Amino acid sequence: MTYDRSGVTGPSPRGGKSGFTIAKGLVLTGIVLGLIIVVGTLRGLIETVDAGEIVVKQGFLSGELTFWKDPGPKGLWWGKATHYKKSSQFWFSSAKDQGSATDQSLKIRFNDGGHANLSGGVRYTLPMDDESLKLLHTTFGSQEAIDQSLIRTVLEKSVYLSGQLMSSTQSYAERRSELLFFIEDQAIHGVYQSSSHCEKQPDAVTKQERTVCLTELTKDANGQIKRVEKSPLETYRIILSALSINELKYDDVVAKQINDQQAAFAAVQTSAAKARQAEQNAITAAKNGEAEAATAKWKQEVIKAQAVTEAQQKMEVSKLARDAAEFSKQEQTLLGEGEAARKKAVMLADGALEKKLAAWVEVNKAYAEALGQQRLVPEVVMTGGGGAVPNSSSLVELLTASTARQLAMSMQVPGTPVPKAAPVSQKK
Repeated sequence: MTYDRSGVTGPSPRGGKSGFTIAKGLVLTGIVLGLIIVVGTLRGLIETVDAGEIVVKQGFLSGELTFWKDPGPKGLWWGKATHYKKSSQFWFSSAKDQGSATDQSLKIRFNDGGHANLSGGVRYTLPMDDESLKLLHTTFGSQEAIDQSLIRTVLEKSVYLSGQLMSSTQSYAERRSELLFFIEDQAIHGVYQSSSHCEKQPDAVTKQERTVCLTELTKDANGQIKRVEKSPLETYRIILSALSINELKYDDVVAKQINDQQAAFAAVQTSAAKARQAEQNAITAAKNGEAEAATAKWKQEVIKAQAVTEAQQKMEVSKLARDAAEFSKQEQTLLGEGEAARKKAVMLADGALEKKLAAWVEVNKAYAEALGQQRLVPEVVMTGGGGAVPNSSSLVELLTASTARQLAMSMQVPGTPVPKAAPVSQKK
């Protein structure tokens, strides 16, 4: 395809004709530009409001402000739309993933001259009434301006004045929660009215005196803290909430001082803990001694109780044995008395005949045995003339009669006449 200066195409080198001309190109360009204009025009006609947004419309010709708070498409009519978040998180942090890649932490100065960088975040919520929104929009004009010119400015002032109420070491330890309260309270309701004076105090670590400027809050007759001014957030009816501190980075000098003080405090606490432990050990030892003494005492009491019990048992057994012996004695006595009475009755009944007979029999046996071993009749008998010669039978009779007399026993059968003794002849 070839072109001449008039833009009219001529035959191609091959002799064919092309369908594309300069006129067609201009037409296509015009169509594209028209579409862009139409799209732009349509975009200026409609504006979409998200659920978490407030959109302020400024009229194209009148300049009148309209506040859209409900989500959905709205008729813009080539006006200007400014978007605000209903609730937003403001970061004043040194972390790169919180708000900005640059350090946005706030500087704080304490009453002992120490400095630190405060990092954290806070959430704020915009008002929903048209009057407050109009005041915000006409004053700041954008979300970024509210963040930097209102929220950050209020926090910087609150942080600075809160630092004057305590020392750097206090902010690190026992008054950390108070620091957070002072910052939030002053940001919401206004900075405190205060007075300051300087005095000398010993350093917590070195014990050397140094000048410290102390700030005291001014209170009214009701005990409420007076404020220098009303917080701008109250003026714009912005609600501040969820203030948090994620880092308080002290200057090197202050950090070293805090570390030294913490080490000193830790040593004191350790000594105190050891002292308390020693005291507790002493108490425990005393209690253990008392417990052991009590245990030993009760062991002795147990032994004593056992001994007493055994003694009582032995005494009771002995008493029972004595009672049994007494009973046996009485029993034997009674048995003896009964036996004696029985024997006496028997003796009274038969004159102890059975025993006497037994004795008589035994005596006669003895006589018989004795006589059996002796010559009963002597070889030579001397008599006195005409007298009778005693023989063995007469001797036995004499012995028997003697035994009978000794036993007081009569050999006479009851009911028979007693035989008379033969007269003894006497020779004169």
